[in-house]
Amino acid sequence: MVYLLAVAAGASFVIQQAVNSNLRAEVGSAWWAGLISYVGGSLSMLAVIVLLREPAPTGRMIATSSLLSWTGGVFGAIYIAVSILLLPKLGTATVVALIVLGQMLGSLVFDHFGLFGVPVHEVTAARLAGAACLLLGVILIRY
Repeated sequence: MVYLLAVAAGASFVIQQAVNSNLRAEVGSAWWAGLISYVGGSLSMLAVIVLLREPAPTGRMIATSSLLSWTGGVFGAIYIAVSILLLPKLGTATVVALIVLGQMLGSLVFDHFGLFGVPVHEVTAARLAGAACLLLGVILIRY
């Protein structure tokens, strides 16, 4: 079941890319399209918080958290902006394939070194072969 949930999240990612690209063309700006996407996402998260009656973080929680932990939106904005800009030029399949490849390569590094507190999972020949297959997939999808 969790695997299907991850697949569904991947499919929603493709939908997001397509609608953001359409919005870019309609409003004439990748930056406005990205902001509108983030506002919609923020409102959706707020609705879930209210629905689930999630308690707000306390001042102590905020004060003891790492400044780096608060930068996720910056990296999300980079991802959204690049996707919106590249999708019309490269097509959905190529952009998604390249993003997945980047995610896989980044994930291998994070796993291997345990960056940002993720559990260590060392790079193995099999994991490298999987990343190489993704690279081959990008090449095949592009041509």
